[in-house]
Order: sequence, then C-alpha cells, then structure tokens
Amino acid sequence: MEKAKIGLVGLGVMGQNLALNIAGKGFPVAVFNRTSEKTNAFLIASGNAEGITGTYSLKELADNLEKPRKIILMVKAGHAVDAVIEALRSHLDRGDIIIDGGNSFFKDTERRNKSLSDEGLMFIGAGVSGGEEGALYGPSIMPGGQRGAWNAISEIFIAVAAKAHDGEPCVDYLGPGGAGHYIKMVHNGIEYAIMQLIAEVYDLLHRGLGLSNEELGRLFSDWNAGDLSSYLIEITSKIFAKEDRETGQPILNVILDKAKQKGTGKWTSQNALDLGAAIHTINAGVSSRIISGMKENRVEAGKMLKGPEVVFKGDRQQLINAIKEALFVGVIISYAQGFGLMALASAEYDYHLDMQRIAKIWRAGCIIRADLLDDIMRAFERSDKLTNLLLDKDFSEIVVHRQGALRYVISTAMVLGIPVYAMSSALAYFDSLRTAQLPANLIQAQRDYFGAHTYQRVDREGVFHTNWQSDS
Repeated sequence: MEKAKIGLVGLGVMGQNLALNIAGKGFPVAVFNRTSEKTNAFLIASGNAEGITGTYSLKELADNLEKPRKIILMVKAGHAVDAVIEALRSHLDRGDIIIDGGNSFFKDTERRNKSLSDEGLMFIGAGVSGGEEGALYGPSIMPGGQRGAWNAISEIFIAVAAKAHDGEPCVDYLGPGGAGHYIKMVHNGIEYAIMQLIAEVYDLLHRGLGLSNEELGRLFSDWNAGDLSSYLIEITSKIFAKEDRETGQPILNVILDKAKQKGTGKWTSQNALDLGAAIHTINAGVSSRIISGMKENRVEAGKMLKGPEVVFKGDRQQLINAIKEALFVGVIISYAQGFGLMALASAEYDYHLDMQRIAKIWRAGCIIRADLLDDIMRAFERSDKLTNLLLDKDFSEIVVHRQGALRYVISTAMVLGIPVYAMSSALAYFDSLRTAQLPANLIQAQRDYFGAHTYQRVDREGVFHTNWQSDS
C-alpha cells in the first residue's frame, strides 16, 4: 500500500480542515486523534475522502508514513504539544520531522527544537493563520526551524497555502529556531491592535453618533472598497448585517461585551518589554481586552463614576470622514510597531528576519491580510534596513497628512467620554517618535536623586552623578 506523504495529529476543526486541504492538493495524509471516535467521525463526515487514511495509534501513524516522516501537530499549545512529542519519539527515526502548527510560545519552540535536534530529529514551528476557513482553503503559514526540514516540507506547504493576488504563495522559510512562531505571535499582537481600533470606531459611530447596525454595515462595506480594504474590515461589515435567529435582533446586540484572549497578544506585550520595544497600540489592544473582562466591575462603576453626556453637536459627516482617516492611520501605526518589534527580535535571537518576506506572506490567508501589505512590502523593498515603517517616505507622508483627523477624533471622543485607548496610544506613539527632546531627562534626574542611578549628559561623554542634597 502506498504510504502517506505526511501525517497529522489532532482532529479539531483546524486539523480536519488542514487535512482536507492537504489531501485535496494531491498529498496523501494519515491522520490520528487521541480519541478514535473523533477519527471515525471525521472519516465519515469527509465521505472517506481520497488521500486520507485514519490511524488509531501513533505507531500506526508512523508506520503509514514515507520516510523521512513528516508529522504536523494540530493540538493545543503548551503541555499537549510536549505530551504528543514525547509519545511520538519512540516511533521516529533520525531525520524525521515534527511540525507544530499550533500557537505555541516561541521559546517553547526553541526548547523543543534543541531537544529533538540532539536526538537527530528535525522540528518546525509553523504559525498558521486564517482560522477554520483558511485551514481548508489556504492559510498563511509562517514556518521556522532547520532549513533542511523546510526543504523537505516546502512542496506540501506551498501547495496548501493561500495565494496572493499575484499568485505568490503565502508561505516561506522565515528563520531558525522559533522564528516562525515568533512571527505568528507578533501577527496576533497586530491583530489585537487593529481589532481594538475597529471596536473603538464602532463605539464612536454607534454610541457617539447613533448610527444603526444597518448604517454601520454599509459604511464599513464602503470603507472596504478603499484604503482600508482588509479581511477584518470586510468581516466587520458582515457582522453588522447578521441577525440573531432567536430574537430577530442584530446578533451584535446580544453578544456580551467581554473579549477573551488565548495569550498570544499578552506574549507580544511581555516580549516587547523584554526587548525594550515600544508597541503602544498593541499593548492597548491587550489591556482593553482585560478591562472588557471586568464586566461586573464596570457595571458597578458606571453607577458611581459619572462622565459627560454622550451627545455630539458637531458636523456628523465631518466626524465620520475623520474617523475613517484616523482608523487608517491607526492601522499603519499598528503594523509599524509590529515590524519594529520583529526587527529588534531578529537581532536579539539571531533570526535574520526578512521584513519584506513577512509582509509578502501576510497578504492573503491570514487574519490581518490587507491591501496595505503590498505597500508595506514595497517599503521594505526600497530599504531592507528600514527600522520603522513610519520612516519610509510614502508612509510618513500618509501619517503626517492625516494626523489631524486622528487628533480630531480623539479629542471628540474624550469630550464625549468614549474610551479610545488604542487610537490615543497610536497618537502618543507617533508624537513620541517625532519628538527629538522628550522629558525623560527629568526621569533620569529623579532616578539619580533617589537611587544614585547616574545619568548621561548632552554636552560631553561619560556617566555622571549629582549630589542632590548639597548646596552647590
């Protein structure tokens, strides 16, 4: 019997759809799930699709694969990944390849890569973005690990990945060790920021201006035809139009305002602090989800902490137009922060990341896909040493030209008492970046005063300390 080209462990919806995608592209795949009932249910639901073989033990899975074996793990990040790897080890030979397709923390991927390499096995940490639909029809895939492992799996990954408008596959080798999962982590951090920006726009338009869901749906659909064209704007327009079958209300009106998170955004913020990266808007996205989870506290606080009446008395269309421009600026700044963080990580972890290549594979399949990524790709093509996207001539002109809209929207929101943490964080980042003289000199003086932490001077080299208690 012909052996499968690749194995897949974990038949959740993502695993099932990815298996169907792989088999549909002509690569026979053997699948395994910890519970045999789920394996059987998948085989029945898929109509025993050609190219898919069900197996009922990890040994049977390994025996059904051609060598070198290639096995994708689509299991929950954390202990489950380690448990499957440990159970697989005894059934593999030197040169076999394990691919972790989940949202693993990049340092866990580094650890697993080293451990498996010591045994002669190869390991790929591959971020997979696009959700259930992407897994089935073509995700954006971000692999990192040994280049030899990539060479062995590249034909399959290129076949199953999404294709951008120019036909280019949204997958490429990104770097050693945990590079792939690192990039997926930052992808998700940018996703947090953009989703929060969109949520703030919704709040301003709905609560501040009284736009109905129907009006919002049309507005976002129009926006998706212009500069803001992206997956997140597109699905938002569709969300506004969806009705709840039970109540007949717009589905959005019956969804509880508590946003959950799986950890990738938090990891992005934590790692940025470790590396000393400024990612104000991404951090705002993470913090905003945290405070949204404090529903009971917010309800109680709302009874005691009164703010201004939410009544806008200005030009409605002017504000709507400004909100569109402000959102576009916020999105650009979110990408700038993410790419800036990856540049620091590239040096810190010796990943040798290619920012143009990353932008290229995010253009289709992934959650943050947007027409804007073509322009980002061209910016890094113009200069592979670009340290910040806002220092590119084209992007700097856009942000400088439209900053007035962002300032107007934020000031209006503050007068109305509507929180716009992500927008205001984006503006603070922009204003800090363009300010040659920040007030950090006072902070250094304070640190030296209470802790003798020393400081540098603007007029000569060296490290200095002042005796602040003396008279002279």
